[in-house]
Amino acid sequence: MRIIKFVLILSLLVGFSAQLYADEINLDVKEKTLSNGMKILVVENHLAPVMSTYLRFRVGAVDEHAGITGCSHLLEHMLFKGTKIIGTTNFEAEIPIMKKIDSLAALLRDENGKLRNPLAGGSDERVTALREEMAALQAEQAQYIVKDELWETYLKNGGTSLNASTGSDGTQYYVSLPANRLELWAFMEADRIGNLQLREFYSERDVVREERRLRTETQPRGRLYEALNASAHWASPYRWQAIGWGPDIENYMREQIEDYFKTYYHPTNTIACVVGDVKAEEVFAICEKYFGVIPGGPPPPPVFTDNQPQMGERKVEIEFDANPMAIIGWHMPQAGHPDVAALDVLSDILSRGRTSRLYKNITEKKMGRASAGISFSRYPDLFTSSITPIGDYSVEEVIDSVYAQIDRLKDEPVEAWEIDKVRTQVDADFIRSLNSNMGLAIRLGNMEAMVGDWNYLIDYRAEIKQVTPEDIMRVAQKYLVKRNRTVVSLLKTSAKASDKTANDPNL
Repeated sequence: MRIIKFVLILSLLVGFSAQLYADEINLDVKEKTLSNGMKILVVENHLAPVMSTYLRFRVGAVDEHAGITGCSHLLEHMLFKGTKIIGTTNFEAEIPIMKKIDSLAALLRDENGKLRNPLAGGSDERVTALREEMAALQAEQAQYIVKDELWETYLKNGGTSLNASTGSDGTQYYVSLPANRLELWAFMEADRIGNLQLREFYSERDVVREERRLRTETQPRGRLYEALNASAHWASPYRWQAIGWGPDIENYMREQIEDYFKTYYHPTNTIACVVGDVKAEEVFAICEKYFGVIPGGPPPPPVFTDNQPQMGERKVEIEFDANPMAIIGWHMPQAGHPDVAALDVLSDILSRGRTSRLYKNITEKKMGRASAGISFSRYPDLFTSSITPIGDYSVEEVIDSVYAQIDRLKDEPVEAWEIDKVRTQVDADFIRSLNSNMGLAIRLGNMEAMVGDWNYLIDYRAEIKQVTPEDIMRVAQKYLVKRNRTVVSLLKTSAKASDKTANDPNL
């Protein structure tokens, strides 16, 4: 347990007058590891009879491999499809139907594989027939499915902020509820960890494939980021995004994803955060009752594959019918490394707010927009700068302006007010997160998952405050250098030219 006390200065506007007063806040995080290895973090906040919960699995796209990229994101969807008792009127009747669907899916995958090889003798008619058979079985199974029962149950019990997300480093589920629904939450979440059923698997696979098309393949920024990751990370699994590669999504098999789920989605690899009008000992007891009966598992294997040091600048061009833009990525270390705080401060000095250097030297001069930011990640990732020119300015001109500001950071110590501004912003962000049960739950869970200790939430804030102008010069000289960067630019093409390229097999 660690108790952090600090003074929060709140400003209340009453009419046209302002009143300042100090309010001491105690952040008292109580923690318990269940018998199966699941970590529970609790903060009691009795200001209102509500609570926010955050369930974090230590698994994301970085844990995948070629062939199943994006499966963590698919499982995010699947965990809303129900269990043996939720989302179904007759689970036993579903079992033989799902087995038949699996068999047809395997045949369909084989037939699609033949179509990729001109000499294999694949048949479009056979593919169509198999799809029709699968659709008929899916319609048969549908009579037993209760759509969105998990969602509806939470909503009927006062649930809000119900959502989930997947990234490269983790998968998380959120919901806020009345505090007297604590046991309902534990039952529901334990049930989908211990009794998940991948019903509607292949139809949801198609939904995810369409999501990739809409959010990545038809979006210029999605294409840019995908190209940046694939080019800068030639070995690390950060080279694919959380959505995964299209052909992998199209060919998932239910058994593959079940095996992945069993490897990563067990209590030993899970963190639960509960913040609100609860008593910690009651939370621990209820979690032990519902989550504690689920068998734990061995810690998932860490990811050892990494990029070797980059030995020269990489440049990639993407042709797309959109206005020009670019993204630059420099390799940087993972969360917990002592240089991350200095890079974080550096990024804020570059691009946070109207007094930042990129805003003053690019936006105010009406050249375009440019931002910078770090990756707070489990393994080494990228410091990035996103660039969009406007008017008659070119991508290259804005990129050169970004480089000029970075070079200044290498050669000239930043001014004291710039670091003080960042420290104030960090404190403001921290305070705002404590004003929200969900915000605090997310921060605690993320830090516990990323570095193995929620206390680093406080320690990292202290590291930020200790960053000096010399630290900023040092990390700029070490990481933000030409040989360590990858530049991906989008070149505008006309829709007509794009269509020609897409249809011409010689291009």
